[in-house]
Amino acid sequence: QVQLVESGGGLVQAGGSLRLSCAASGRTFSSYNMGWFRRPPGKEREFVAVISWSGGSRDYADSVKGRFTISRDNAKNTVYLQMNNLVPDDTAVYYCNARRLINNYWGQGTQVTVSS
Repeated sequence: QVQLVESGGGLVQAGGSLRLSCAASGRTFSSYNMGWFRRPPGKEREFVAVISWSGGSRDYADSVKGRFTISRDNAKNTVYLQMNNLVPDDTAVYYCNARRLINNYWGQGTQVTVSS
């Protein structure tokens, strides 16, 4: 079982930056691929970024490439999402995800609001 707690969301003006954190419980964090997803208002949840268990592989949605960076610190059981040059379309609830084989866990989400 893995429990995930996101933090770092808030209100920011367009062009600003935020750093989201996701703290995970459990001793097996380093074996999980970790991802960030988001649900914009009135829309379905969508993929944002993913990082492999070792940190050696990363992938991003086209809409955030070059602006967002995912990273992890396995010693701290934490995954991060650095978000730069934010735009109003980035407004959403952001969710942390941990996945390994058939195991799939979600955090409760953190709200990010970007004003124009």
